[in-house]
Amino acid sequence: MTRANDEPQLNIDEMRLIADLRIMHSKVHELFEVMTVLKRGHEESFIRRYADHAMLEKDIQRVDEIYLWFLSLKEEGLKLRKK
Repeated sequence: MTRANDEPQLNIDEMRLIADLRIMHSKVHELFEVMTVLKRGHEESFIRRYADHAMLEKDIQRVDEIYLWFLSLKEEGLKLRKK
């Protein structure tokens, strides 16, 4: 099935992916803004001192996983550009 301008319509899975990506983009932006405010307003030693240490370590681990996933997406994008 096509639209009037002959572009294929998105199926439900594609629409869900696009919605999930938009949520991801907004959450990454939100995390970046919160981190920026913390970095600008507080010394790292105070952040460490007052943080819930177990939760902070879990957050760091999660961000590491996110970072590695983004790196793999970046590498895949670089491979596609070279083709």
